[in-house]
Amino acid sequence: MKKIIALVLLVVMAVVGCFFWGCGKKPVNTNEILIWHWMTDRHQAFETLAQQYSEQTGVAIKIQLFAPPDTYSQRITASAQANTLPDIFGILDKKEIFADFIKYGLVADLTDEYKKDDGAWEQAMFPKALEVNRFTADNIYDVKPGIYGVPIDVTNIQMLYNKDLLEKAGVKEVPRTFDQFLAAVKKLNSVGISGLVSGWGEIWLADAFASNYAFNIMGEQKIMDTYQGKVPYTDPDWLKVFRVFKTLSEAGAFAEGVVTKPNKEAEQDFALGRAAFAYNGSWCVNVYHDMNPDLNYSAMLPPKMNPDRPMKIWGGAGSSFVVNEQSAKKEQAIAFLKWLSAEKQQAYLARETRNLPANRKALAAIPEVLSDFAKVMDNTTHPTIWKYNELPKVTEAFDKGLQSIVIGEKTPKQVAEEVQKVKEREMEKQRNRQ
Repeated sequence: MKKIIALVLLVVMAVVGCFFWGCGKKPVNTNEILIWHWMTDRHQAFETLAQQYSEQTGVAIKIQLFAPPDTYSQRITASAQANTLPDIFGILDKKEIFADFIKYGLVADLTDEYKKDDGAWEQAMFPKALEVNRFTADNIYDVKPGIYGVPIDVTNIQMLYNKDLLEKAGVKEVPRTFDQFLAAVKKLNSVGISGLVSGWGEIWLADAFASNYAFNIMGEQKIMDTYQGKVPYTDPDWLKVFRVFKTLSEAGAFAEGVVTKPNKEAEQDFALGRAAFAYNGSWCVNVYHDMNPDLNYSAMLPPKMNPDRPMKIWGGAGSSFVVNEQSAKKEQAIAFLKWLSAEKQQAYLARETRNLPANRKALAAIPEVLSDFAKVMDNTTHPTIWKYNELPKVTEAFDKGLQSIVIGEKTPKQVAEEVQKVKEREMEKQRNRQ
């Protein structure tokens, strides 16, 4: 029944999309590569590079922007149903949907291209960037193992610290452990400086922060076992994760209103010196530059709770393109993406957009603060590359529980018990549908 409903929704979206965008007919096959994307901050840079490529090769590149991302995704879904996808596009959805596009013959397998010339293309890219576009031999989606996309940039989410504010509070060393961070917060509060700001009104950011500590406290295997229902959320290690938020809240570590603050407001707070620490992604380098070019800051991993395990952070490919398997210009499209992801073009994109390049050879072109993000790409992980993911209703209960802990409405034990009840109910529903 779930699959039937999903299919009906896709068909409805296709009909609506075609009504608005006129996708009932296939585009005329011209000597032109058509690219659709959603990245407003990169559109002008893409246009410049497309012009350069056309002048060098004689191949015309037409780039069309559709924003915001939700609108773009609707267009992609509708066009997939109508068989009118462009030569190059991106898929802004979870791994399962990416897999469906591949299985329905809409995305080209690029593995052989990556392996040519002793794997030169593959080796030039950050391995973590390719993981998002890679399906391994043991993938649960029944997709042929291979690499199906081309990362344009990479990203990760860390903590930022304001060097001037730490100095003002007498914090002489960047905190690397949880206890050191609490000590720094105490010094900051003593001189009236807020500790950590983040846009947790966009709850996925708080979810990512919790994930960092789950990996650090218990490791990946126990997290995956939890998602499979083998380990309950009332387990002592999960209670430790919930207590991270209680401890930080009671220590006065959070900026006022952190659980309802949109990330744009949180970025303004940090950029204007209203908080000493921020939790944000590498895209913030561009944002902070626009808000305050003189901001004196750097990036750091969230401070460890467990010194014996690494601190894993969310990251990987920031944006990726795929090639339409059914395109009559598939080979030309692949050639363009190879060129776009090469060192020179990646360096240009990094300079123009202040995003981390997916090509490791282009790192020399990036600002110093971005280097702090690049150095820890090996520490990244992301739900799109995990073998298992939590059920949506459980994630919703988990994230709302984090908010309740921060504002003091509920204890970690209460939240753990509530999340586990939702987990058991959702798993029972899942069993009944099978």
